[in-house]
Amino acid sequence: MTAGAGTGTDLTALSARLWAAVIDRDESAAVRMVTAAADAGADEEALLLDVVAGVQHRVGAEWAADRISVAEEHAASAITDRIVAALAHRRPVPSGPHERGRITVACVAGEWHFLPARLLAEVLVRRGWRVDFLGAHTPTPRLVAHVHRANPVAVLLSASIPTHLPAAHRAVTAVQSLGVPVMVGGAAFGPDGRYASLIQADGWAPDARTAADRLARGVIPPRTDRRHRIHDLSHLADQEYTLVKGSRTTLVRSCVADLGERRPAMRYHTPARRERTAESLAHIVDFLATALYVDDADLFTTFTAWSAGILTARRVPAHSLRLGLEVLAERLHDFPRALAFLRTALDALPATPARRERR
Repeated sequence: MTAGAGTGTDLTALSARLWAAVIDRDESAAVRMVTAAADAGADEEALLLDVVAGVQHRVGAEWAADRISVAEEHAASAITDRIVAALAHRRPVPSGPHERGRITVACVAGEWHFLPARLLAEVLVRRGWRVDFLGAHTPTPRLVAHVHRANPVAVLLSASIPTHLPAAHRAVTAVQSLGVPVMVGGAAFGPDGRYASLIQADGWAPDARTAADRLARGVIPPRTDRRHRIHDLSHLADQEYTLVKGSRTTLVRSCVADLGERRPAMRYHTPARRERTAESLAHIVDFLATALYVDDADLFTTFTAWSAGILTARRVPAHSLRLGLEVLAERLHDFPRALAFLRTALDALPATPARRERR
């Protein structure tokens, strides 16, 4: 990481100091050091995308490695959000019309990780766009209503978690039906944007800089093919996605009961621990359903491998994850695609010896 453009600001050193302030929950110090760097002439886009976003990425990595708690992760994320707000308040109010046009930036329905979208909005404003940032969890009907009123030249949608891909698909289709192009971004769409192409978004960008650069070269024209997008996912005709998604609650309840039969020690678990088991199974079902929606076993296998890593970091035997996948496979024995995805994920997990249950 280099110095800020035209300044002596060392962004690497600033990132280290900011991390220390954020992890110590010293909001005042964190805000002061970033605004001081901006006052000294550091490029604010670099401060946002290289320093603040970099610290936030480290927050997530530290939580995944079990080196900070959920509460510490939330506190740190709140501080980074307020740093972005502090930099936003420094922006001069434009005295004339915006030179480039109006853009809508929003998170898809169900997506609460709004920082990537907010950073994108801040970058676009600094590059001359008029931006309507709708924030986290924007239901598609509200997004469509806003687009009707605002008539933006493009809509940019963010999603970090793959389970929101069906919602993203609905939002893309709805906005495109109004003749407005949609660019998508975020980890949900895959590192190469494969799922953006699948749901026929008009564009995809891996990060805020790339999105802004592509917009600067000219807004991507909307697709002329307005067929119902659901027809482009012919694999959905087998109804496996619909049935798995629709039976989520029943599936989770049945799998918890099956685990109790296979692991008698679960009878002695506290209600809180049983609830965590149910939540974990619900996440598994959600990711399996999403993999069925996009017809990609890799999506599910990536999730289960990540889950195994999270469990290992918390010193929880990964055998518990394997057992959960096995009982789910038994329940879905009549679903060939789901069963194939589950078997692929099981094969990818490291082999773990069964533990002797303690009563």
